[in-house]
Amino acid sequence: MNPETGPQAIAPLGPDAPVILEMSHISKGFGAVTALVDVSIKLRQGEVLALVGDNGAGKSTLIKILSGFHQPDTGTITSKGKEVSFASPRDARSHGIETVYQDLALVGDLSVFHNMFLGREYKKRVLGLNLLDNQKMRELSRQYLDNLGISIPSVNSTVDLLSGGQRQCVAVARSIYASPSILILDEPLAALGVRESAHVLGLIQKLRRERNVSVILIVHNYNQIFEVCDRINFLHAGEIVFDASTSETSEEELIRIVKSGLGRKAIAAAAAEAGPLPA
Repeated sequence: MNPETGPQAIAPLGPDAPVILEMSHISKGFGAVTALVDVSIKLRQGEVLALVGDNGAGKSTLIKILSGFHQPDTGTITSKGKEVSFASPRDARSHGIETVYQDLALVGDLSVFHNMFLGREYKKRVLGLNLLDNQKMRELSRQYLDNLGISIPSVNSTVDLLSGGQRQCVAVARSIYASPSILILDEPLAALGVRESAHVLGLIQKLRRERNVSVILIVHNYNQIFEVCDRINFLHAGEIVFDASTSETSEEELIRIVKSGLGRKAIAAAAAEAGPLPA
């Protein structure tokens, strides 16, 4: 893959891009622990939204609610203008939401093409028996990975022989193959080297360039946020305390916000002290 890493190479999201997902006033607790407090987010068609925050800020709980693993205690979810509720991950997928977690859910001793179609295998009838159509899955996997610009030497290779970046790309490709409208990536660059991260970032840039899939990206590296994302939502102690377009803020401001002590009042005070960003 030869990613175009500069955000200037990609047209900005149009102002008329519709909101396809809205989570309003979401709260969630686990016993005495409050994970989310009145969280509201919006996601537009084709947008790449960075969801950032320290460990324990509530990011995982939020995406698990959106993925159908948890149900909120309060609040609503609206998908494409209709209020929905997800009782299970299958419900979320039926509304076009696919999630790639850090563990990738790949089977190491299976081939790339078997992993691509895991749970939705193609089959053929041979002498009255239902057998896997390995040839068809092999050909479709090769074609699809090539179309996405993902370089895998052989789709016959087992996943455990791939690099971390290649495995991450296969997991993302498998989710995209399901034709989602929303793709959630849970720290896809964790534990990856510079070259491997470039492969994954290039794939996200491709999705952003085409603007046909909306992406929620959980990421810790602020530089990467400004490379591939349109907007930032910052979670702290279960609250969204900062929501800004990447074109209207900077990595320096984001670092200043983190050092401010977070919280809405701290962020407002830090912004007032720093003054407007230079043009």
